[in-house]
This record gives sequence, C-alpha cells and structure tokens, in this order.
Amino acid sequence: MEITGMSYSQSQSGAYALILGELKGQRKLPIIIGTFEAQSIALGMEKMQPLRPMTHDLFKNFADFYHIHLKEIIINKFEAGVFHAILVCENNNTVSEIDARTSDAVALAIRFQCPIYTYESVLSEAGILFDDDKIQETGKKSGRPSKTEDEFSEYLIEELEEMLQIAVEKEAYEKASRLRDEIKRRKRNL
Repeated sequence: MEITGMSYSQSQSGAYALILGELKGQRKLPIIIGTFEAQSIALGMEKMQPLRPMTHDLFKNFADFYHIHLKEIIINKFEAGVFHAILVCENNNTVSEIDARTSDAVALAIRFQCPIYTYESVLSEAGILFDDDKIQETGKKSGRPSKTEDEFSEYLIEELEEMLQIAVEKEAYEKASRLRDEIKRRKRNL
C-alpha cells in the first residue's frame, strides 16, 4: 500500500481522511484519522522537522537508540468500521508484533521508511474503487472550490511555501497540513 492522499473529512468534524492505495491495483482504503495523526503524517511525508520532536519522531529516536528496526506495518483487521494494524519489529534477531492504531502505524512507517501491507480480506471488505474525477464514499466533487482553495486562492505557490515553513516553525501543524495540500494540488494542476 502507499499513501495516495489525505484531506479534511467531509463526514466527521475535526478528522481527516487518509487514503491508502494498492501499488498494483485500483482499490483504496479510506481511513478516518485525527488531526494530530494527520499533522504527524503530513510532516513525515514532507520530511519537515519541528523544533521539538513530535511523538512519532520520539518513538523513532527511541527505537533507533535501542536498535529496534520497524520492518513493516500490516493493516490486519477491519472490525466495526475500525481499521487495526500491527508493527512488525526486529531487535537482536527477534521479531515481534505490536498492536497499533492504523494512523500511528502509518506515521511510523513514513519515519522508518518501511512498507505498508494489508490482507486481501481487508481490501475486499473495506476497499473501494476511486475514479479520479468522481470520488465515491468520501463525498462528491462539486464545481466549487474546496475550503482550502478558498482560503489560499489569493497567494502564489512561492508565498504558500513560505507560509508553510512559518507554520511549521510556529508548530501550527493543522495550517501547515492545509498549506501542503494546497501546494500539492496546484503543482498537480500545472
């Protein structure tokens, strides 16, 4: 699986939709995650380092110090509308599996640069097909600009990039996430 997108959730206030896609397929897993996890994932994807380590960065530093290697994460269950994941770790030739929230597992996978897997049973039950022009399940596209597009429409990409750096320095991660999404959207449309 790979991260194919993340956006503010239209269905749940204060939440984000993390979209994981098959590497060799068209199915996607839309996972609703919290603001903190969305910020951490966004910072990890952009390789931005806040002045002080965030929780997932601290976990990575701790694991590195004690020579614990995160080999992979597996989204192993989908029960009652909730995704479950495990961290597959190795230390001194001993492999261990640790239960984790999927959002935390993805944030760590980014930092450890390890693969994200799931089972066919999870994809069959919770995976959906996305069409680039018509997003099913997470809300329909309309001809109107999104909230983010409206918020930053008057700025050039260079100005947005400067604003992004300032937001990260001030630890305004929610704003940084929206800025990053707007920059990516514009660059895709160039």
